[in-house]
Amino acid sequence: MNQILLHCCCGPCATYTVNRLREEEFEITTFWYNPNIHPFTEHQSRLEAMRTLAKSMELPLIVAEGYNMIDYFRAVTGHEGERCGDCFRLRLSNTAEVARSKGFTHFTTTLLISPYQKHELLRTVGEAEAEEHGVEFYYEDLRSGFRDSHQLSRELNLYHQKYCGCVYSEWERYGKVDIARILGGDEK
Repeated sequence: MNQILLHCCCGPCATYTVNRLREEEFEITTFWYNPNIHPFTEHQSRLEAMRTLAKSMELPLIVAEGYNMIDYFRAVTGHEGERCGDCFRLRLSNTAEVARSKGFTHFTTTLLISPYQKHELLRTVGEAEAEEHGVEFYYEDLRSGFRDSHQLSRELNLYHQKYCGCVYSEWERYGKVDIARILGGDEK
């Protein structure tokens, strides 16, 4: 059986993704590394939901030490309007490195379930990190399971976030601004 390290952005997105990967006969370990999530209380709420899910679905969970939001800001500063690629790279690079160091055959991410993420960019970044770290990136377009993931997570009473995670997405959601337009990037 192939072993896969599943980067998890949140518990709700992991529900369907885990079930789908189990159908593909992967042995799954979940991984939490999300220095983009802001503020700290939001990070902790999402992490707690992930811990709840891991326990209920009997999933091993590796949690990266600390809350390294400075790494995220260093990655995106100066090009916040095009931040998603840098954010994907930061998180998937770390995931690929952990996967390689712990002997996993594959890695992937729950970000692949979101209709709000740029899938071609995710795939490109994932494949580049796979090549760099010597572990295979598993790509599957999981967007068809997005509604199912929300239903499953409601049944488990998991915390549901209202924005992608970073301070910029929070600003876009609640401030109703188009950061890419303001900053001259090509996002959204």
